[in-house]
Amino acid sequence: MGLSDLRESVSGIKGADYADLYASKGISHSARYDDGRMDTISSSQYEGLGLRVLIGENSVYSHAMGTRMSDADSAIKDAAGMSGLSIAPCGDGASLFEDRELTLPPVETGFLRELDASLRAGCAYLKQLTFRFRSSRKLVMVIRGDGKLVRDDRVYTSFAVSVVAERDGRVETGYEARSLKIGLDDFWTAFDGEGPNSPEGIAAAALERALKMLDARPCPAGTMTVLLDGSAGGAMIHEACGHGLEADIVQKDFSAFRDKIDSQVASPIVTIIDDATLPGRWGSYAFDDEGSPAARNVLVKDGVLRSYMTDIFSARRGNLPVTGNGRRESYLDIPMPRMSNTFVSPGTSSFGEMLSGMESGLLVRKMGGGEVNPTSGDFVFQVTEGYLVENGRIGPLVKGATLAGNGPETLFGVAAVGSELTLDSGMCGKSGQGVPVTDGQPAMLIKSLTVGGADAGNAA
Repeated sequence: MGLSDLRESVSGIKGADYADLYASKGISHSARYDDGRMDTISSSQYEGLGLRVLIGENSVYSHAMGTRMSDADSAIKDAAGMSGLSIAPCGDGASLFEDRELTLPPVETGFLRELDASLRAGCAYLKQLTFRFRSSRKLVMVIRGDGKLVRDDRVYTSFAVSVVAERDGRVETGYEARSLKIGLDDFWTAFDGEGPNSPEGIAAAALERALKMLDARPCPAGTMTVLLDGSAGGAMIHEACGHGLEADIVQKDFSAFRDKIDSQVASPIVTIIDDATLPGRWGSYAFDDEGSPAARNVLVKDGVLRSYMTDIFSARRGNLPVTGNGRRESYLDIPMPRMSNTFVSPGTSSFGEMLSGMESGLLVRKMGGGEVNPTSGDFVFQVTEGYLVENGRIGPLVKGATLAGNGPETLFGVAAVGSELTLDSGMCGKSGQGVPVTDGQPAMLIKSLTVGGADAGNAA
């Protein structure tokens, strides 16, 4: 018995509205160099599978450690017991991956000691320096309820630098990272010219941010015009808008964008896209974790809401098209609608035009973490690098700034969109699952946001 028997078992479950089996096996290598010494070098491997059965509004999910036919048989028996459905057994001892060897070159760490020494020798204020270097590879197989079998081979690489600088008792931090769905051989040369793409450049950018913050003054508080540089990252679009466009959030009535399809939800110059097909990007894939092809989905077009992001379950439930956004962290988890590479499409304004038109306000170069209420769209984000603007000129660097507002209202308040798109990577958490994503935007001029500051007594 082989894969054909397993496909028949999954597609032939009587009484189920849909079923699929997800199998994966992965390997990873990581290194952490901290405070002048190699702190950790580790490697890990895993394999497992999960069987999902949809029955009306309910789902049954069973999983097993391992990717042999006997493991699939175990998951089938568990699913049959939980659902009360008859599911045909499939298995002998053969591997779903046909015993395909999973290999991955180790990360190179020899340069870290020299880079650490070089940075410390050049800066008396550098107190702590941490490098994290990780590569991973995951083989994915999905057997769908329609009998289709798909495979994906995903290789990821990430390098990150954290810096702590101290001067006269004042401590500031800096962080810079590069994460791509690309192997080690091409990692440092991919997307040349798109920000720092060497270990030295990434470390220098993190250190420079920490050192600059040592001279930052407290940020005043008040309602301001805000210019988000492309380098600020797409955190606001991802958190304040993106999650509200995931169909399961909409269907639970937790989204400010519920019942807004074909309605104006943003300024006419705003177009938002989620595109899992972008080559080499951290959130890309050939097929999602339900076996649906990756797609470029226009979520908002010229300010009008056109689509939600769906998985198979939410698409069936809401009579919506399947958009290829069904994602999961591992075989232990059920899939759900998730973003992939989400960004605001470039506009026509230059950064200089937007800056020169500001009488006063805040220029945000880098965003930090924040909190969002997807039901209302209200958000608060930290600003890790921001500058006051006066009469179209960049003024002093400030610290302690936060941005507060409402996602839908902010989209309507976008007055200009820049012509150059910048993309940034990260891990997105939802319902206890983390998946790699990319967010981005060009520079955007927002008419009015509430700026919270460390100097609340001196509002701008």
